[in-house]
Amino acid sequence: MKSLQTSSSAMRSFSFNKIITRISVLLLFFVFSCSSKTKSDESSPGGVVSAEKEIALTDEQYKSISIELGDTEVRSLSETIKANGMLDVPPQNLVSISAPLGGFVKSTELLQGMHVKKGQVIAVLEHPSYIQLQQDYLDSKSLLEYQETEYHRQEELAKESVNALKSLQLIKANYFSTKAKVEGLKAQLKLVNINPAEIENGEIKSSINIVSPISGFVSQVNVNLGMHVVPTDVMFKIVDTEHVHAELQVFEKDIPKLKIGQVARILLTNETKERLAKVYLIGKEITAERTVRVHCHFDDEDQNLIPGTYFSALIETSGTKVNTLPVSAIVHFEGKNFVFIEKNAAPHQYQLCEINSNATDNGYMSVEFKQPANYLKGKIVVKGSYDLLNVLKNTEL
Repeated sequence: MKSLQTSSSAMRSFSFNKIITRISVLLLFFVFSCSSKTKSDESSPGGVVSAEKEIALTDEQYKSISIELGDTEVRSLSETIKANGMLDVPPQNLVSISAPLGGFVKSTELLQGMHVKKGQVIAVLEHPSYIQLQQDYLDSKSLLEYQETEYHRQEELAKESVNALKSLQLIKANYFSTKAKVEGLKAQLKLVNINPAEIENGEIKSSINIVSPISGFVSQVNVNLGMHVVPTDVMFKIVDTEHVHAELQVFEKDIPKLKIGQVARILLTNETKERLAKVYLIGKEITAERTVRVHCHFDDEDQNLIPGTYFSALIETSGTKVNTLPVSAIVHFEGKNFVFIEKNAAPHQYQLCEINSNATDNGYMSVEFKQPANYLKGKIVVKGSYDLLNVLKNTEL
């Protein structure tokens, strides 16, 4: 019995010693891991690039990847302002056509999109008031001729002191009143495109012609045959697309960066190629959306552009000289921007280096390295960066 107790006590002592040994091994491993990690961090310049972000290519891999090396280049990159807008025409190039005296639509052949010339008849209206207007003109014209003769006769009598001055003043007032009425009726006739000289020969018309005041394209047709229109109704809209401009909406925070003559790259919603324009006018009023209207003229006029088309635009502001690299040299990895730098040419070793990049212009991006200057001794990979990144990802996997 005593021997069994001794054996049990020995086993417990052995287990306890085994546990102590395991704990000691774990503590040593933890201390060694921390020490290794500290050394690894200290060996990585700036704490950004580690040994895990280096890659070595075999000769076969190097031959299969077209790698080109280069250096940063100092360029003047333009900052850009993003904006949206709509194509428009000047007020004198957009005409709303109404009937000056109203009437019934007798005929029209206009359709949206049709081209019309200045002075072309676009509609014919008829109304009894046109006949009454011409009749009033003829009556007033005849009365004016009589009163004019009588006025001159009374003037001659007044010179000889035959008639009273009161009679001369009365006939004079009637004469000038009728003359003013005739001139007013003549202006109304011209307003509805009726030539007074024609109706003086007895040609009274029951209809009038509506003509186009400009050459352009029909954008709206709001009438039909037999429809009665009044002077406030817009019958047609005609737009002259000879000079279409771009109206941009720029946020007020970007207004201080704008200047007359700056280049705007405009991309219409129905096109894939940019059009160039220049800032011509900058508005002086801020809208409720906190934007300002910026008026731009296209470098190349295009009569096929349609007013009302929406577009996006980039306005180039004054540039600053910065270090740049081609866009092909920069890769996006783990939410950051990087470039590859050649460490050794013989074993084909490349180092991934983090950069800051902001402005982009004509295929180049501004770059700012996060590593110390003395660390960046090798050439920069300007072509083949994404192939290297794929190799790096596969190696990590």
